[in-house]
Amino acid sequence: MHKLLAASALSLAIVLPVQANTYAIDPTHTFVIYEIGHFGTSTNRGRFDKKEGMVQFDRAAKTGKVEISFDLSGISTGVAALDKHLQGSDFFDIVKYPSARFVGDKFVFNGDKVVEASGMLTLRDKTAPVTLKASNFNCYTNPIFKREVCGGDFETTLKRSQWGMNWGLNMGVPDDVRLLIQVEAIKQ
Repeated sequence: MHKLLAASALSLAIVLPVQANTYAIDPTHTFVIYEIGHFGTSTNRGRFDKKEGMVQFDRAAKTGKVEISFDLSGISTGVAALDKHLQGSDFFDIVKYPSARFVGDKFVFNGDKVVEASGMLTLRDKTAPVTLKASNFNCYTNPIFKREVCGGDFETTLKRSQWGMNWGLNMGVPDDVRLLIQVEAIKQ
């Protein structure tokens, strides 16, 4: 009888899918930063200070999903006039489109480390595919939270014109924007 119960439990474990773990993005350890050339002389940088999201992933099944959104009114370049210009209709047009959202459901693993997350970025009511490459990924037990935390540094290069942000292209402001996302998420 015990062998029959053990065999039944084993067969259920094989048939039932393992649930992916859910992690909430830690806003104190998550930063979304952009970099764009400034007339061929220097690099203009800014960040989005208001962000939230979640990550689900299963290292054994090599699957995952990430959702991160950022409030575009929270853009910060350190220059108030530039922040206002970026929030205006030439760029993010935050009155019409107050937030941006990335939803990625295709993870690439190297062993148990995520090396790539692909999905769709919605910005200015336009959605296009984006692949974020991980230059670092790790999980550890956080000594303060006493829970697993996973995260890494991800990056991609976007063409801003793909989302209708064409201001300055005819003046030499580049179309390419480098997006850097440092993310840590706490297991729930």
